[in-house]
Amino acid sequence: MRFLQRAWRILRALSGDDAYERYLTHWRARHAAEEAIPMTRAEFFKAEVERKWSGVRRCC
Repeated sequence: MRFLQRAWRILRALSGDDAYERYLTHWRARHAAEEAIPMTRAEFFKAEVERKWSGVRRCC
């Protein structure tokens, strides 16, 4: 059972499915002392899509 759990975690990490959980972990470690709230899951994924696809992404 532990093997399957570990394999699932690795698969989620490779596919980027755990990105929001990693964001929350980082936010709690670095920004929780500031009086702000983290982005919601929807806000996070919207920001990620905008970051990835806005602007020119070509070499020539």
